[in-house]
Amino acid sequence: MSAANERFARPVIGLHWIIAIIAMLCIGFYMGSLPCGLPFKSSLTNFHKSLSITVFLLVLLRIWARSAYGRPELPPMQTWQRAAASITQALFLYVGMIGMPLSGYLGSSFNKFGTKFWGPPLPQWGWDDKGLRHVFFTIHGYLAWMMIALIALHFLGAMKHQFVDRDGLLRRMWP
Repeated sequence: MSAANERFARPVIGLHWIIAIIAMLCIGFYMGSLPCGLPFKSSLTNFHKSLSITVFLLVLLRIWARSAYGRPELPPMQTWQRAAASITQALFLYVGMIGMPLSGYLGSSFNKFGTKFWGPPLPQWGWDDKGLRHVFFTIHGYLAWMMIALIALHFLGAMKHQFVDRDGLLRRMWP
């Protein structure tokens, strides 16, 4: 395999790390613990929404870049490891990174405040409905916990490949 085929393309690597860094800045759990009515909480909520939409757009760009540039072959590994990697990636990238911002946006759409994207309001697709808002924000919360578990699994898998298998898998995505 040539050196070019051993690594992801630079745009895919860049988007991976930008999304990872930005996603770590998300303050959803912190703002959820704040009492209602604080002016700071409103600002933090709007920041969280704008940051989440930005990450969502970057994820769409990353999906496009990965389809345009392809991906390198995986090193030899057991069938169950390949399956676990595929399932984890599908859950993380498609269900988590697309489902979280969509469920948050839909939850906000069934709220009188709506969603602002770095200032200007976005279209509100719903009405003030506490029940529907609760459904979408519950989904959003479960997806957040799923993402935390998948990030931990992703990190542990990368460390296993780096330090136990020593197969160079981490080089594929390292800047």
